[in-house]
Amino acid sequence: MRVALTGGIASGKSTVSSLLRTLGAVVIDADQLARDVVAPGTDGLAEVVEAFGDSVLAADGSLDRPAVARIVFDDEDARRRLEGIIHPRVFEEFVRLEAEAPEGALVVHDIPLLAESGRTQDFDAVLVVDAPHETQVDRMVRDRGMTREEAESRIAAQADRDTRLSIATHVIENDETREELEARVREVYAELMG
Repeated sequence: MRVALTGGIASGKSTVSSLLRTLGAVVIDADQLARDVVAPGTDGLAEVVEAFGDSVLAADGSLDRPAVARIVFDDEDARRRLEGIIHPRVFEEFVRLEAEAPEGALVVHDIPLLAESGRTQDFDAVLVVDAPHETQVDRMVRDRGMTREEAESRIAAQADRDTRLSIATHVIENDETREELEARVREVYAELMG
């Protein structure tokens, strides 16, 4: 069974991913792969520099993520161009890592931008971690030091909540206690393994 895990920024997807890993799932993290495919010396980084210029490079030659964020989060064409470079490379790595997973393991593809990628049909189940808009904003302001305007801009750059919920086979609400979240994750894991 191929399972995707997604959720909007600051929805708690990383927490759910960690809980699933603790339960025994093999989690393939798209965020980490997205960093790996544009690491120094990769074709991915060279293509990003070609598309956006040297201003996206940090002094050490790595990708300057804040500089890229400033370019793409308010420019839909630029964001799509960046996604066109990164997404295909990430999915190639997904395929490779999935093939290496132990027999019988639940393999969870942690994909923040699944709704945007149009690849839901690639999975047997889609887990959507959901939190109300205000909860997302509050978490980004409190935990990530963003201004309300920055938080709103990041949320607006992703698929809206209704779009994400429309692709879900399982919704994991994350606006209550940690214990309630853990219980729901255990319930979903048991269903998927059953």
